[in-house]
Amino acid sequence: MRKITVIGGGTGTFVVLSGLKNYPVDLGVIVTMMDSGGSTGRLRDQLGVLPPGDLRQCLVALSEAPLLWRQLFLYRFESGDFAGHNFGNLFLSALEKVCSNYDEVINTASFVLKTKGKVIPVTFDNTHLCVQYKSGKIVKGESNIEENIHESSPVQKAFLEPLAKPNRQAIERIKQSDVLIIGPGDLYTSIVPVLLVEEIKKNISSSKAKIIFIMNLMTKSGQTNNYKASDHLRDLMIYLGRPPDAIILNSGKIESGILHWYRQNNEKEVENNLVNNGFKGRIIENDLIDTHQITKSAADKLTRSILRHDSQKLADVLKKIINPRKSAKNP
Repeated sequence: MRKITVIGGGTGTFVVLSGLKNYPVDLGVIVTMMDSGGSTGRLRDQLGVLPPGDLRQCLVALSEAPLLWRQLFLYRFESGDFAGHNFGNLFLSALEKVCSNYDEVINTASFVLKTKGKVIPVTFDNTHLCVQYKSGKIVKGESNIEENIHESSPVQKAFLEPLAKPNRQAIERIKQSDVLIIGPGDLYTSIVPVLLVEEIKKNISSSKAKIIFIMNLMTKSGQTNNYKASDHLRDLMIYLGRPPDAIILNSGKIESGILHWYRQNNEKEVENNLVNNGFKGRIIENDLIDTHQITKSAADKLTRSILRHDSQKLADVLKKIINPRKSAKNP
């Protein structure tokens, strides 16, 4: 069975895992641990726990527990002292307080949610994401970077403060993987943070695994303003240490009303200009748009995207790259 490892965090990683868990692969995910916004940020500040939000999403994505359990771990309180908090975040934070180590936290939550796959925090260190813009301005904290939507200067470099040691399980998982899937997700707040942890870049760069990069649908204001596909790739390679073997991009038509919403937020569709900019790897274009209406809880005060990849469409494309011979026999 092929060992497939997803790298990242947030909604994009949730979508990839949700689709791939239905296929006969050894599935794992190396999760960013630098989130500092919303419910996660409050718990991190008030209780001194590691950020649970991205872990929770990955655990739920891989869950084969009854629907009620998955709904419970995604439930967000809308009023009272817990307003804005997510039940899953509270559960993981409470586990951290009573368990002897964080491996026990993950194992217990995985047991409760009957997860199909391995969820691996990239680090157990308490660290924060920081970026320096070309203007010289420095912003510290993942949530502050995420909400810095009016920034016009491009990111010059990203770094962690303090430096973080890797979870050894993450290193071993990279070494054992046949395929590494990166993205989709905000480049500087979901993907790059994982690659900033010591030894992660080095081990990916020297890995024999096939690397697949899933391009974002839209640019991200304050992070990738006016970026085309080649700009995303250029910045990713700085932190990845090598080019991906394949890049998946959307070719589906995005509804005009959605494009208008993004234009109002100074964001636009990512243009595929990879061929003209010398990318030598495989380029796969497919309709990857999730056409379902995306809603969020009234208690969720963070800025969220209204457009996502469709998990099944994405899984179908990934399946053909992961197992090309099987796909050729069973089109």
